Amino acid sequence: MKKSIYIMALGAFGIITTEFGIIGIMPAIAKHFNVSIDTAGWLLSGFALTIALTGPFGVLLTARFNRKWMMSLVLFTFVLSNILSAVAPNFTVLMIARILPAFLHPVFWAVATVAAAKQVEAKDAPKAVSVVLAGLSVATVLGVPITTYVAELINWQASFVVSGVINLIAFAALAAFVPSMPVTEKQSIKSQLVILRKGQMWVNLVATMIMIAGIFATYSYLAEYLGKISHMNGTQISIMLLLFGATGIAGNWVTGLALSRNVMLTTRFFLLSLIAVHILAYVFGGLFIPMTAIVGIWGFIHTGGFLIGQTRSTSEAPEAPELAASLMVSFGNAGVTLGTFLGGIVITQFGVHQVIWISILLLLVSLALTYVFVGKRKEVSEPAASKAESYQEEEAIPEESFLGV
Repeated sequence: MKKSIYIMALGAFGIITTEFGIIGIMPAIAKHFNVSIDTAGWLLSGFALTIALTGPFGVLLTARFNRKWMMSLVLFTFVLSNILSAVAPNFTVLMIARILPAFLHPVFWAVATVAAAKQVEAKDAPKAVSVVLAGLSVATVLGVPITTYVAELINWQASFVVSGVINLIAFAALAAFVPSMPVTEKQSIKSQLVILRKGQMWVNLVATMIMIAGIFATYSYLAEYLGKISHMNGTQISIMLLLFGATGIAGNWVTGLALSRNVMLTTRFFLLSLIAVHILAYVFGGLFIPMTAIVGIWGFIHTGGFLIGQTRSTSEAPEAPELAASLMVSFGNAGVTLGTFLGGIVITQFGVHQVIWISILLLLVSLALTYVFVGKRKEVSEPAASKAESYQEEEAIPEESFLGV
């Protein structure tokens, strides 16, 4: 496996840590700037909303630029964003600093997954893409405890410095060691937009958006929940988030194996399991020891949502992989925005303990959408990898590169 693929994985780790690392330090920021927790939640949801609205346009507009230098530009922008965030004198400046890199975020995701597949032979493409996705997955489960721990050890500003350093290292490595990636196959915008006619792709995208909304309605405020309901202090919350992340890495691996065997069954089992763990968190949230076990189980289940969303959202449109990937990023981040927004409303109106129920409702809706099919229904028991191989034989396009399994 070429080292450039691992460098792209490091870049993915950096940008996702910047996006989700805010979750663990949100209460500290709210207190520092004297804003409500739901207002502070816009540091996550505003970032995600910007991605949701601009993602596909950014990918289409930058389609002709050298892929190496586009990824370098994205990482450099994230370095600047973290520096500005660390020195922000007020909440407005912090909000602006957070939103600026969000415009380019989907470009890195789309370009890195496709570029990784092109760095190796076709048979090794799934492995290459899985390495990049591992950077994304690890960031979603470790980025939060890392930034939370640094904030507890020093202050919340130091958390942004750490995120900035990670992005700076990735930027330097990418600029120095990744070969130039000029665009040789120039695909017209019109030819890519043809995937927008696929009804099942839209069903899968909407289901992914609602699923991720259900995940983040509570997860965005997990630090607040553990503090107010489970009565944990800052150090204990950091440990819980680390436990959440550690079990999440194992869960991500298990979900990948399950998806390769049966995508639909895995999706439904995931949703039912996540609903169950939310109910457990509601019932036993006030008890320290039971909640510790629940957090570990929650993390194990939680992380699989990203792989499931990637698999279901992009598998329908291998003709335009970068656009398909950017649509998944947009809808996924729309889900983050929706979930964080709805969670904030519930917390403001009914208290943080009741936020669990909005997650359960959204997850139930997503579960119902797994029974909606547009056009000819595919065999859900067919492994994703074999579907991709079949398509590759017919069209010579490696769909498996974008399934994330």
